Amino acid sequence: MESKNLELAIQLRHDLHQHPELSNQEFWTKQYLIDFLKKYTQLEIVDRGSWFYAIYHSKIGRRNIAFRADFDALPIEETIHLPYGSKFPGVSHKCGHDGHSATLCGFALEIDQKGCDSNIFFLFQHAEETGNGAAECSVFIKENNIDEIFGWHNWSGVEKNTVHVIDGTAQFASKGMSIYMEGVPSHASEPEKGINPSFAIAKIIDAIPGYISPANNKGIVLCTIVQVDIGAKAFGVNASKGVLRMTIRARYEEEMVKLQENLEKAAKAEAENYGLKVSFEYQEEFPETANHKESSDKIRQVCKEKGIPMAEMTEAFRASEDFGHYTKLTKGSYCCIGNGEDYPNLHSYEYDFQDDLIETGVELFKGLAEL
Repeated sequence: MESKNLELAIQLRHDLHQHPELSNQEFWTKQYLIDFLKKYTQLEIVDRGSWFYAIYHSKIGRRNIAFRADFDALPIEETIHLPYGSKFPGVSHKCGHDGHSATLCGFALEIDQKGCDSNIFFLFQHAEETGNGAAECSVFIKENNIDEIFGWHNWSGVEKNTVHVIDGTAQFASKGMSIYMEGVPSHASEPEKGINPSFAIAKIIDAIPGYISPANNKGIVLCTIVQVDIGAKAFGVNASKGVLRMTIRARYEEEMVKLQENLEKAAKAEAENYGLKVSFEYQEEFPETANHKESSDKIRQVCKEKGIPMAEMTEAFRASEDFGHYTKLTKGSYCCIGNGEDYPNLHSYEYDFQDDLIETGVELFKGLAEL
């Protein structure tokens, strides 16, 4: 990577880090990235509202290859001292999306200056953290006849600057699930005159271990209870409303769907048994991110040819990633690049993206563009 391009990408990363924006609120971030590309490249910019992409039109146009970066931040306070620290209280780039976007821009500089035999699409995506960004951007695949798409995420707990790749499932499917139950209030001294949802919700919770048991599933299935809220701090009133909130997660998307169906069935049965109203709500829905072997093999090939350290992922990451929306529509692979075995975890106060990962990401993308 040209040293000037690396310097520009690092400064861009620092600028983005100072101005973090939450999912679906990334107005400054999106425009700043567009302005950067307009200033330093001749790429075509296609503005799609919340997101955008840039295009390098090859004179040869052998294939249409896309590379994706996300650019939203998290509702986490910046507590570590950085010369480019977040200027916005309670919001910071504690997942490294500032680094992902800076890497894609650095890659764009290299392609714009040096050319490529394929048409290269640089996709800048909003709202990865909430799961709706890629769902909205996925129209980009068919509209541009994308042959293949690649992306990467920085990851702690593995050797620094080492690319980790896997065939098949790379990251679990997940979604937030809320079960609402409503009965009838009564005086606490006369519970028989009311309908309290506590017992129904307790029975649903009691059934969860059976639904997620390894004996009943081919892959890992998880149901994490994040909140149980029943009634109020009013000792004279028999509770009448309650909600059970869970994150449901599975290595294989069909098994997450099966878990959801089992929970809905149990809730409806208990609601009928106790005379309760029941409803469901879903949010932050992430598909299973499944890599195509052909695409993962290209990552392996580039690492070998360029001397980039590489390791095989032995199992999928439990954390979800909305990149799976793209690999449902075309070939592609999503890999990770290590932050270091003892580096602070993502989404932690101590975390900050490491600038030297930018060059590794750019060189990986350049190699993939040339295949």
